[in-house]
Amino acid sequence: MKSVSKIIAETKFKDRPKNISKEFQMYGVYLAESLEDTKRYSLYIKLAKNIDRKILEEALNFTKGYYSAKSKARVFMWRLKELRKLQ
Repeated sequence: MKSVSKIIAETKFKDRPKNISKEFQMYGVYLAESLEDTKRYSLYIKLAKNIDRKILEEALNFTKGYYSAKSKARVFMWRLKELRKLQ
């Protein structure tokens, strides 16, 4: 059986922020990892704090269904912009 420290050390995203204390921060990290854009955790945390969760979820679901995207982050940002225009 592996120790907890070894399991944490083997995680996929080792550069994940360590000082997460709020729910919107965790959701921002989830967004960044879902979009495979781990260089910009702070951007997604800010989006999770300031933008309605419904809009973010809709943009994320659109992006997950867009299989041929070279950059999921770009598709997400484009869709987010379009959804915010409609609002």
